[in-house]
Amino acid sequence: MSETATRAGGVDSPAQEQVLVERRGNVMVITINRPEARNAVNEAVCLGVGAAIEQAEADVDVRAVVLTGAGDKAFCAGADLKAISRGERIIPEGEPWGTWGLAGFVGQYISKPTIVAVNGVAVGGGMEIALAADLVVAAENAIFGLPEVQRGLVAGAGGAFRITQQLPQRVGVEMLMTGDPISAERALELNLINRVTPVGGALAAALELAERIASNAPLSVQASKRIALGYRGSRRPVDEPLWQHTAEESKLVTGSEDAKEGPRAFAEKRPPVWKGR
Repeated sequence: MSETATRAGGVDSPAQEQVLVERRGNVMVITINRPEARNAVNEAVCLGVGAAIEQAEADVDVRAVVLTGAGDKAFCAGADLKAISRGERIIPEGEPWGTWGLAGFVGQYISKPTIVAVNGVAVGGGMEIALAADLVVAAENAIFGLPEVQRGLVAGAGGAFRITQQLPQRVGVEMLMTGDPISAERALELNLINRVTPVGGALAAALELAERIASNAPLSVQASKRIALGYRGSRRPVDEPLWQHTAEESKLVTGSEDAKEGPRAFAEKRPPVWKGR
């Protein structure tokens, strides 16, 4: 970390080592720091990223936020399925933590522009984080996918509806139903991401883009974001019924035997045995 870097979550927080926060001029850089787990999201990551986003929103000197993952093999492999198989909570309970969504990011509004720097795998919740960002820069080894159906789960962190908002419907639906990923090159062809860099270059390119944005008038940038993306204050009315529908469908699936079998099979490194109930 540089001299301006801090650790999210406070001295005694479990998020202390798992989320790093750094200021580079008017840009806040947030790093999910679980490379040994492919930066999979657990409760500590949700708390750490969410707290950093709140800090960025409250600081008038922060004009853009870059979110990335430690290492160059994975941006984020989604929710920590091993933690789920152990019965651990992924999304914190209570207010405001429970409303932040996966990784403390997908459901939390921030008026400042957000850029995700994808270095490697971005699947499941990792792709849902990318879908929730304003801009995406990816290394050429990046992979994007929503494999939830392969685990007996639903892309419940906004992915099931954001993917068809940002991709042609038939492409998005195919990705949802097969769980198959796409490359960074294909994502660029589909206009899902803004640019592709050599391996190891995503963060630098994201910072360059963030600094370019941060050089503009901040109130103008924030107003432009609200208009372009349909925000009314911190609300995006078009998404509200979609979040409700996602919650209803996710509840039906989450309580099924298949939803328990998927993460268990993943943790045990074996093919799942689906029962359709």
